[in-house]
Amino acid sequence: MRNQNQPVAIEGYPFIGIFAFLTLVFALLDWSFLAVLLLLLTLFTVYFFRNPDRTIPVDENLVVAPADGKVVFVGTVQEERFLHQPMCKVSIFMSVFNVHVNRVPVSGAVKDQFYNKGKFLNAALDKASLENEQAGMVLETASGQRFLVVQIAGLIARRIVTYPVVGDLLQRGQRYGLIRFGSRVDLYMPADVRLQVSLGDRCLGGETIVGQMS
Repeated sequence: MRNQNQPVAIEGYPFIGIFAFLTLVFALLDWSFLAVLLLLLTLFTVYFFRNPDRTIPVDENLVVAPADGKVVFVGTVQEERFLHQPMCKVSIFMSVFNVHVNRVPVSGAVKDQFYNKGKFLNAALDKASLENEQAGMVLETASGQRFLVVQIAGLIARRIVTYPVVGDLLQRGQRYGLIRFGSRVDLYMPADVRLQVSLGDRCLGGETIVGQMS
């Protein structure tokens, strides 16, 4: 699977290359203002697509955050699309300054996947969970517990990337995809998971503990 060791996600290479090339062109033309502007844009693009290592908690009963960012929703909801039962839901909003590489919340097998076209509302809004463009996958742990993790596009996000396919076995904390430019990830957990985050908390994908399985 891609981006397991690269310090910068490979999806960013084309953008970085274009901006770096234009920086060089305008520098050679001695158009200093545009050259500096494009250099800053190149550096920001590298920063946006950064792919840092994370320290994954050892205990397999711990559920880790699937994304970096701010917790904008915590609560119990009725999940009707796939699991058809009450579930704990944690939503994490990623601004353009957060790492956008997403992480697997629990070890398990990919049992189902979906991709829905939709709107590009502000990803911090609750209605973005159902109305925005999104991609999700159902994970089943060795003990049979099922989780749903959904990548959701935001106002300026226009590309959701998901690497696994149905049948893949994933490890907790493993990188599994990304969303380009400002977005959100919703994590649905069994109702008996003990939540470890609160509204407004800041998370690090693959490292912050969001719940503990019974």
